[in-house]
Amino acid sequence: MEKQERNRKMKFLTTTETGKKWNLSARRVGVLCSEGRIPDVQKTGNTWLIPENAEKPADARIKSGKYIKSKIETEEQAE
Repeated sequence: MEKQERNRKMKFLTTTETGKKWNLSARRVGVLCSEGRIPDVQKTGNTWLIPENAEKPADARIKSGKYIKSKIETEEQAE
């Protein structure tokens, strides 16, 4: 019951509005919602509703390059 009351007071934005706010495409915001990376989102029909005060999730891509195996390492492991 508390969550429903809290949600009534919260203001929500669409994926398009949030995308403009975060400098992302609406499609990317929708993907973040479906992956569960934005807390307290709600899906109403085909529309994701993102809380107005939600923070942009950190970029989860690997930046170190450690996941890339060189050709030599791959050949050595095969032997």
